[in-house]
Amino acid sequence: VQLQASGGGLVQAGGSLRLSCAASGCTFSTYAMGWFRQSPGREREFVASISWSVDSTYYADSVRGRFTVSRDNAKNTVYLQMNSLKPEDTAVYYCAAASRWYYSGTYPDEYDYWGQGTLVTVSS
Repeated sequence: VQLQASGGGLVQAGGSLRLSCAASGCTFSTYAMGWFRQSPGREREFVASISWSVDSTYYADSVRGRFTVSRDNAKNTVYLQMNSLKPEDTAVYYCAAASRWYYSGTYPDEYDYWGQGTLVTVSS
C-alpha cells in the first residue's frame, strides 16, 4: 500500500487549503483513513478520521468545525478540507490507512500504512 499526500503550502491565517491523499496498491474501500499532524518538538497528533463507508467521521477538538474529512472510494483518495486556518495549525500533515480500528482511528498505532507527509505553514 502506498499513500501519497499533497496539497500543503503556505497560507495566511484565516485562509483555506485542501489536502489530498491518493492510495495505491490496495482495495481502498477496505481501509479506514486518518489524518495526523506533527510540528517540531511535538508528538504526532490526531486530526481527523473517516470510516470505510464514509458513515463515520471523527475530529480532534482543535479542528472540529474548521476541518472536514471526506473520501472518494472511486478515486482511491481521502481529503482534508481545512478552513479558518490558524498559525497553530502549522505542521507536517500525514495521511494513514487502517484495516481495522479500535478507538475510531484516533491513535497512530491503529494504522498500518502512512504517507510521506505534506507541510502546511500558516502565517499570522
